[in-house]
Amino acid sequence: MSRIHRTLLAVATVALSPGCGQAAQHHRRVPPAPSPAEADRLAVDSTKAFLDGYVGPDGRVVRHDQGGDTVSEGQAYGMLAAAAIGDGARFDLIWGWTKRHLQRPDALLAWHWSGGRVVDYQAASDADLDAARALLVASCSLQRPDLRGEAGRLGRAVLAHETRGGVLTAGPWATSARTVFNPSYLDPSTLLGLGHLTGDHRYSAVARRGRLLIGSLARPLPPDWATVTGRVARPALQGRFSWDAPRALVRLAADPNSAGRMIAARAWPRLRGGGAGPRSPVTRVGAAAAAQAGGYHAGAAWLLHEAAALQNAHPTYFGAAWTALGRLMLTTRRLDVTPC
Repeated sequence: MSRIHRTLLAVATVALSPGCGQAAQHHRRVPPAPSPAEADRLAVDSTKAFLDGYVGPDGRVVRHDQGGDTVSEGQAYGMLAAAAIGDGARFDLIWGWTKRHLQRPDALLAWHWSGGRVVDYQAASDADLDAARALLVASCSLQRPDLRGEAGRLGRAVLAHETRGGVLTAGPWATSARTVFNPSYLDPSTLLGLGHLTGDHRYSAVARRGRLLIGSLARPLPPDWATVTGRVARPALQGRFSWDAPRALVRLAADPNSAGRMIAARAWPRLRGGGAGPRSPVTRVGAAAAAQAGGYHAGAAWLLHEAAALQNAHPTYFGAAWTALGRLMLTTRRLDVTPC
């Protein structure tokens, strides 16, 4: 990042701190938030960069910086990216590879593939929900109503195998008496979309319970991991906010329900100085989500710009995915799951 960019970021951080009011957003030296058309262009550019950099010709999303393996989360990210920009050919490749290699008999996705085979058949609920969302989005963007049936099948499997007592667990393995809960796996938009699709009110109940749990855990940042016993949630790993938790802020900032957005907004005073969590694209996208939820749109735009700059300087699979998904979820409606 150039010296000028660092100066602008410092000015933006001070000018957009709580208490300065909306006038601060018009500070002469703060870059304004882009127009909707420009924000959409930036989102599409980041999305294409992720697809071009990490999706192989067979539809496998490759973690080049992590040994060349593949995880169900990455396949779902690829599906979301392709669906968002209406790339039907690439969507079919990614979903086709996922079904052939990762989809289990119960419809959930085995989470880890390496060396030509699945090495761990356990499922992860974030990947399963993201894949379901991608199918819902693609059913509209690609005008493929048949994909709604596949989304519904995956969504029913999430309810059957990845919830306990109304709580979205981290996966089927996490449904013991002490439930393992990852706040960043909860995607209220997807749950509400599946509820609209099926008419099943349990999806909205899972979203509501998840918001309550995250709200009780966030102080003001959500932890990467937590456990739930009965109605009591406790943070795990000393409440660490690092690689997982910033995604929770993005998903909550894009929540159709204001309760989710309020949880994300609470994190902005803690994140505006840039000192929470490792300095990475995903933490910057998480901070942008908190700023956006709090009404600091110019600050959110700048943080998304910084996330992209960090990704360009040190490319990683995870950074590329969340630079794209952050822009798509926060600045466009390309991943909306409302019926088309």
